[in-house]
Amino acid sequence: MNQDVYVFDIGLRTRFRGITRRQGLVWQGPAGWTEWSPFLDYSGDELRPWLAAAVEAAEVGFPPAVRDRIPVNCTVPALDPEPARVLAAESGCTTAKIKVAEPGQSLAEDLARVEAVRDALGPDGHVRVDANGGWSLDEAILALRELSRFGIEYAEQPVASVEDLARLRRELVRRDISVPIAADESIRRSGDPERVAELHAADVAVLKVQPLGGVRRCLELADLLGLPVVVSSALETSVGLAAGVALAAALPELPYACGLNTRALLTDDLVTDSLIAVDGAIAVRPVEVDEAALERCAASVEDADLWSRRLAETRA
Repeated sequence: MNQDVYVFDIGLRTRFRGITRRQGLVWQGPAGWTEWSPFLDYSGDELRPWLAAAVEAAEVGFPPAVRDRIPVNCTVPALDPEPARVLAAESGCTTAKIKVAEPGQSLAEDLARVEAVRDALGPDGHVRVDANGGWSLDEAILALRELSRFGIEYAEQPVASVEDLARLRRELVRRDISVPIAADESIRRSGDPERVAELHAADVAVLKVQPLGGVRRCLELADLLGLPVVVSSALETSVGLAAGVALAAALPELPYACGLNTRALLTDDLVTDSLIAVDGAIAVRPVEVDEAALERCAASVEDADLWSRRLAETRA
């Protein structure tokens, strides 16, 4: 591998999205540092947008910002109620995104976790849930009926398919269940993100820079979808988070707190001054890579070889 490309391996404080470690590549181009860190369940053509986003950051840079601070949510993994409450209370954020529909857990556990976070944030805080497509249509209707009593800001990807999202949204209206729907995987993994708008399947679009091909591609997509946008991370280091912050800074409107405060989920970082929220917001600024951190967080030889091959195959 080119000596100027670095493979990192950083632990997670809590299992999240089924993983306990975050790996990827970083390198420096004429416009700055970039990160390429597609999850291992992405393959083939799905990897190409991630590479396009990395190339944009390294070779082109980001569009001009129209704001200098990005309001963000804290992210609450599938924890027991008390640690979930503490995490939300100590985050400094007034919005929390809570993982629900975790495999092996029950709706009762989800309700207890959401109740604890609602208690931590108080009646003026904003609570949103993320199921990562983990419910069936019937399960989602039941769960959202129960969760609605906590004043849910929106439910992110409660069911897997775009078609079921549209059906669920209609059913919630018909049953007078007041929970807006946000689309995430239906935008970044469906192969046809505009179908979300065509089917009126969501009230909110969740955009992630790496899997969607870069900041400029996300700006184009936001315009095409015509929905309010929440910018979220793909669990990156601060190098990758900088691209999400750049997107949030460049959007004409930003009505919701963004899901970019995920550095707190990692045990380490690659920069001298991490992109972490202060008083519920992240400042729009460049990041400086720490050479000592590149050495400290270096992946094993075996993992570095795997990522080297993965990048070479994607470039090819």
